[in-house]
Amino acid sequence: MDNDKIWAHSGDSHFLEPADLWHQILPKKQADRMPRTESIGDNEELVTVDGTSFRRPLPKIFTARGATGETIAEMSHRPPGSRDISLRLEDLDGEGIWAEVMYQSIGLWCSLIEDPQLIRDAARAENEWLASEVQAKAPDRLVPAALMPMLDVGDAVAELQHAAEVGLHLVSLPTGHPAGTRDYNDASWEPLWAAAEEAGMVVGFHIGTDGGDQASRFRGPGGAILNYVETTYGGQYAAMKLVASGALERHPRLRVLVSEGGASWVPFIGDRMNEAYRQHAMFVRPPLARLPKEYLYEQVYTSFQHDETAPAAMWAMGYQNVMWGSDYPHIEGTYGHSQKTLHELVDGVAPEVRQRITQGAFKELFPHVSDPPA
Repeated sequence: MDNDKIWAHSGDSHFLEPADLWHQILPKKQADRMPRTESIGDNEELVTVDGTSFRRPLPKIFTARGATGETIAEMSHRPPGSRDISLRLEDLDGEGIWAEVMYQSIGLWCSLIEDPQLIRDAARAENEWLASEVQAKAPDRLVPAALMPMLDVGDAVAELQHAAEVGLHLVSLPTGHPAGTRDYNDASWEPLWAAAEEAGMVVGFHIGTDGGDQASRFRGPGGAILNYVETTYGGQYAAMKLVASGALERHPRLRVLVSEGGASWVPFIGDRMNEAYRQHAMFVRPPLARLPKEYLYEQVYTSFQHDETAPAAMWAMGYQNVMWGSDYPHIEGTYGHSQKTLHELVDGVAPEVRQRITQGAFKELFPHVSDPPA
């Protein structure tokens, strides 16, 4: 495989923030209230957000698996570059990943914060840190997602504009609207969609950020599988809300990325939305200039890591905005076997499909990134 290396851009990855990041960038009284984790034994950790805590399980061993599920390698620790940007770039080079979207890790829990001032100040501080300490290390390769204060639409608009001013290209929104706000299909969010379109900022929804305890909704036999699948639905709902409410129609230059949720759901959801629009037209508000599926296909991009059906969503079902993602450094990601996985997924497809999935769709969203080595 070294003689046939597939260079790919990744539509989904994460960085592990420094353990003391909040105390580096915020006053102590605020930093003490920000999300943090601590180990409880060998395979469980405690997550605390502004005084509220909950436990979540952690695996003892990270298992690297191929696209067909076979074990390739096992690691008892995170990849070397999980926190260190220089080591991260070495990891990416070894895996054949050139540019990548980077979501927070502990920062994803910030959607649980209920204090508007706290999240407003935290987002401002973190986004400046992301621009200067993360993206600046490799601006043609790293695309960190800006943290957003979502308890107030005005705060969200102001921070999106600030993130664009400091040079970021992507904002991270929770798939579920925060407590105390209206759902994403409500007109109250219109200023945010308009601001994102005007600034050229991609709106990113990472699955599993609905705000509920998705990791333990189901118990008993099969619970782990059921809970894992459950996390994908929030991204689908977020995309549907922006289509059905007319937000994407009103903002044709707005681009949405649903990360880690697969791609083959888009054709199915598009067909289902079209059927509702046609067959239940008497109930549909607002009317749209085109069928819903057309907005999904044109303005919504998706990333997957192992899904065998994802390439077919493009070559068999016409959905062009499919991009691969490594999910580095998470255990469901491809670290340690990215090349094997990529070959299994795209060796049998047409060259133009392979190019689109591994690089083209990503470059369409983030044209500032450089091209991989020839």
